[in-house]
Amino acid sequence: MNAFQSSRPWYRSPLSLAITSALAWAIAAPVSAQESSEAQAQSDTSSAERAATLDRVVVTANKRVENIRDVAASISVIGERQLENLGASSLADYASLIPGMQVQDNGSPGQTSVSLRGIAALSSGASVATYIDEVPVGSSGIYQGANTLMLDVLPYDISRVEVLRGPQGTLYGAGAIGGLLKYVTRAPDVSGDEFRLGFGMRTVNDGGDAWNTRFGASVPLKEDRLGLRMSFARNGLPGYTDNVVDGREDINDSEQMGARAALFWDGDAFDLNLSVLQQRISADDRGGTALDPETMEPLFGDLVDRTWQHQPFSKELTLTSLSLDWDMGWADFVSATGWSQTDTMTQIDSTIQFGEVANALLGLPEPGSSFVRYEFDLDKVTQEFRLSSKSGGRFEWLVGIFYTKEDALQTQLAWLGQLDGSPLPAPYDEMFSTLTFLGLPSTYKELAVFANGSWRIGERFKLDAGVRQARNEQRFSQNVSEGILVPIGNTPGESEEDVFTWSISPQFKLGEDAMLYARAATGYQPGGPNVAIVGIPPKVDSSMLSSYELGLKAQFAEQRVQLDLAVFRIDWEDIQVASSFNGIGGLVNGGEATSEGAELSTLFRATDALTVGFNVAYTKADIKNDFEPTVIPQDGFDVILNTGLAGDRMPYVPKLSWALTAEYAFAVGGFNGQAGAALRGVGKRLNDTTERQRITAPGDPSTVLDEEITAPLELDSYRALDLYAGIGKGNWELRIYANNITDEGAWSSLTPINSAITGTHVQVAAVPIRPRTFGIEFDYRF
Repeated sequence: MNAFQSSRPWYRSPLSLAITSALAWAIAAPVSAQESSEAQAQSDTSSAERAATLDRVVVTANKRVENIRDVAASISVIGERQLENLGASSLADYASLIPGMQVQDNGSPGQTSVSLRGIAALSSGASVATYIDEVPVGSSGIYQGANTLMLDVLPYDISRVEVLRGPQGTLYGAGAIGGLLKYVTRAPDVSGDEFRLGFGMRTVNDGGDAWNTRFGASVPLKEDRLGLRMSFARNGLPGYTDNVVDGREDINDSEQMGARAALFWDGDAFDLNLSVLQQRISADDRGGTALDPETMEPLFGDLVDRTWQHQPFSKELTLTSLSLDWDMGWADFVSATGWSQTDTMTQIDSTIQFGEVANALLGLPEPGSSFVRYEFDLDKVTQEFRLSSKSGGRFEWLVGIFYTKEDALQTQLAWLGQLDGSPLPAPYDEMFSTLTFLGLPSTYKELAVFANGSWRIGERFKLDAGVRQARNEQRFSQNVSEGILVPIGNTPGESEEDVFTWSISPQFKLGEDAMLYARAATGYQPGGPNVAIVGIPPKVDSSMLSSYELGLKAQFAEQRVQLDLAVFRIDWEDIQVASSFNGIGGLVNGGEATSEGAELSTLFRATDALTVGFNVAYTKADIKNDFEPTVIPQDGFDVILNTGLAGDRMPYVPKLSWALTAEYAFAVGGFNGQAGAALRGVGKRLNDTTERQRITAPGDPSTVLDEEITAPLELDSYRALDLYAGIGKGNWELRIYANNITDEGAWSSLTPINSAITGTHVQVAAVPIRPRTFGIEFDYRF
């Protein structure tokens, strides 16, 4: 089955554990990406306030509250106002506003992969770390599908989303090899009441419609000391793809629900924040279109898929966090504690892959139908203590210690029945309906110490540096209790490793509103114990990378123009990739890759009412050498697999992506409003790397008996236009939006689906970008 999950064909599934990529194709994802500006977190639409706050966006990238213009790193901020204007409900809705960010949508919220600056999700571990305020969420290990099940927080009661590009290993540790995605929630107000009530509707072209509602309240329990904030939101996401097998329409509708309660104590010496957040995502099925593997044209029409089994998805996150900020006079002490539980279930139709087991292996008169169900259970505890100097001095310092423990379980069930979905006839139902059932319990423990310092030399020069020493210990077991596809038995494994990361960043003030900086940093993606399979090493080592960046941040023309420019090069070593044969495989350390490029973000306040932005990202991410081969002995021959060849482009990384944005704010007759547009473009992408499979004489790799090379599929470039407008007066506001207004047809991902029995190329599963979507929202604040 598929411990790591992937989108490769059955015979080369990159992240599989035990049967065939058949089990993996649906959990894998691909996508497009884009870019945009570093936008401000603001709640008022007046142009005067936007002008006043343009240069005062605050971030916590260095675990201090700082002006974004003073941070020597590439950071984008998406504010609450922007999320509302766009009608955003998931990462994919605002990824185009982040230069160099790719989000692969697998057909429903919560089934996403995220990469930054070409550091693609080739492993089953995350390449981008996720934080909610001070607490990391999601798994650091390799057995929870972190690469394709990225946390997709419902963007309500979120003050802003911070995205840090480039490795953040020194301050944020494991998994931040490509960057950091940080959700900053709204804090309770201790000085006054705030209530908010809203509702809305959205509809998709040639699809369904759905409603949403939300409520938020902030109440001071003790004036100027203690505040309580509560919120609830429900989003309905209408479906738009149909299923030719059973005639169902709009099968991929889904629902998001989120609730949060937070207590905040504002003391003289210390602040205390206790928060409980719960979010649930549920989808009846996933969006998809069945394509002809030769012509790449839809087999049954636009937005029509072919599946015999339902493909539900659900994800529930409960996060409790407690943070203490103590002003000790000479320094600040922070304690951040987090407890989280994440339960995920995803089911994929595997009829094409396994249905022929019924007739070809069992001798029944016709093929059957099949599904594979994955369940992921993760309990995670984190604790961070840090001590930092006061801000503003010539030398600023920070030291800390971090601990995390994860108890995780992944289970996989492959089921076989008749083509109509009923059980196999007796006695086959009891003997063969469970093709495989396995459990993969694992634990992950990490302890790290870190330090960071900033030294101001004169009025213009500043030097930042940081180090982190981490040690992780992991335990794992491969427990197969039923089935005919994987040998029954229990096989334990363990690993431990020490990892050192560092960063250094000099910066030079060219003037009051201009800064030139350089940054060199390292990051890592944890390894771990491997599956017990012939040809696969007992453990996989951490992936490591080094990043070099040169950037310019400037404002000029009386602060009406803002410009951010960065060029970078990343060297990636010991890349974790999957190697599999006949669907059985695990992770190996493949080789090296480089990613280099440039990102430009500009924001121009043409008038007090009109703001125009343009953003572009160029990324060239290529494999440097043939990935290390995996040798799999067979009866009378060897199979030698390379899952990437020198010169291959990283999957789902466009060389060019861009966005042009504009917003006009107005005030007339006591009404305030705004109208805006975003035109976004994504270049061509590839869905995978090249695989080379060689059949050689036993023990003699020089004698090649047969060779097969599978090239990746290409996704065309596309452009999409989003429009929005809003008007309000006093306590109420009405907003409308239209996303993908021209109804551009394009693919977010492509995944070949082949028979695991015969190897026949049957179809390509394509996930479309969301068709034209209209929405209307109303909010009342009192």
